[in-house]
Amino acid sequence: MSDYPYEITPTEGERLTEVIKDWSLAHGLTVRPPPAIVPAEADPAGILATAVPVTLFPSPFPRICFDQAIAVQGAYNELYASISQDDTFLAHIVKEIGDSDDFITELWKVHLRVKEEGYVQHKSLGLFRSDYMVHQDITGSPPQIKQVEFNTIAASFGGLSSQTSLLHKYLSLTEYLLLENRTQSGSLQLPRNESAAGLAAGIRHAFIEYGLPSTPYQKCVIFLVQGGERNIFDQRHLEYELQALQEPQIPVFRLPFSETLQHTALAENPGRQLLYRPPQSPSHTFEVAVVYMRCGYGPSDYPDQSAWEARYHLERSAAIKCPTVLTQVAGTKKVQQVLATPETPSNPSVLPRYLSRDSTSIFDLMKTFTNIYPLDETEAGLRARKIASDPELCKGYVLKPQREGGGNNIYRSSIPPFLKSIPESHWPSYILMELITPPPVKNTILRNGKLEHGGVICELGIYGTCVWDQQSRAILHNEQAGYLLRTKGDQSEEGGVAAGFGCMDSCTLV
Repeated sequence: MSDYPYEITPTEGERLTEVIKDWSLAHGLTVRPPPAIVPAEADPAGILATAVPVTLFPSPFPRICFDQAIAVQGAYNELYASISQDDTFLAHIVKEIGDSDDFITELWKVHLRVKEEGYVQHKSLGLFRSDYMVHQDITGSPPQIKQVEFNTIAASFGGLSSQTSLLHKYLSLTEYLLLENRTQSGSLQLPRNESAAGLAAGIRHAFIEYGLPSTPYQKCVIFLVQGGERNIFDQRHLEYELQALQEPQIPVFRLPFSETLQHTALAENPGRQLLYRPPQSPSHTFEVAVVYMRCGYGPSDYPDQSAWEARYHLERSAAIKCPTVLTQVAGTKKVQQVLATPETPSNPSVLPRYLSRDSTSIFDLMKTFTNIYPLDETEAGLRARKIASDPELCKGYVLKPQREGGGNNIYRSSIPPFLKSIPESHWPSYILMELITPPPVKNTILRNGKLEHGGVICELGIYGTCVWDQQSRAILHNEQAGYLLRTKGDQSEEGGVAAGFGCMDSCTLV
């Protein structure tokens, strides 16, 4: 694989561009076009779609690292399900983040309001994604994966990821064989990827665990979404997988978060069942078994108090939430930092609080941790503040807020001036992570019809689905659910595909 991915001629690049564009449009490997490509006034009805940015070839990825990530996902599912059951620990996390993070504070207030009146739904659904990069140290030791972050809300691209794997499989059987520097059929080791089906199966398990409806109405699933969603086809793939099941039949509806209070109501009984009336057919009523949130992960989704009332309205209902407020708070960077803190005699690890100390899972999880520090006034926090404020030392680090989605992080030399621009009392709401330096990889990215050649950085995400009972603490379902590979140019610091930084990719194992 030393000469892989193969150099292509301009003619071959044109051919691959044409084939990939057509295949992507025919198979839903698409997004709504960004305004920079198609202005809103040119598509007022929102009828257009464009191919997702994607690599021409699957990127080489160490098999040992891929297998490591797959093997540990079940333990990560169990860990975060257990953390979500521990509101004492999460209350401490919220206190550590402090009042400087209004978003986390408001989320926690929702939980406290529902806790005071009593939860009526004790089952929870997690559609998780654990993101990693390959770490290769200078000693020549075998490469390992190191965790970038763990996503507990709106873990996206499962629908498009399985399609990307199918695209590269198709190309390997057709177009790659015709290249001047061609690969032999079957020489690429392309792992099977059923992320769309796997995530849909997780929702299906929650739908079944909900049990029979307690009202005269049929059960349904709600996809709670943002208005004007560009990444709609990624979500649609999961929806269609659910609806393709013959048994049980699962009605699925998309509901903009901003219209939650308009189209849903709670049954007037102690069970607080969530009832939904589709605006296209208001004479029909459904009992909502599962609310799958593809929004609500950032402050922009809560522009006013009515949005917070909508979140409270959902949280206190009998619907199984993906995620609950507790699970969303469990996904904060502060939790990741606390989990990754090395154990000392004076500061024992929190992992045995959730997993058996004798379990190999703890050791396997710890191998994926990288160095993460608080920015508080503890001894570790003061050391981190010194690093973050130093113009040279900061170049090996990234500063992260308690946010999901692309475009939130502060990198390297931008860290000291950023910290100076905010009150020091806000610093504890950030964590400082040592940058992971992956081995060099090259590829070609097709973005908006143009080819970009050069070095790339790959980030592997492993999906997991989990259903658990907060009251009995039983894990009712726990599965690994496929993978995502996102790739960006090695000069880019952010990797979000929807945010315009990265592209879709898949693995060829080496």
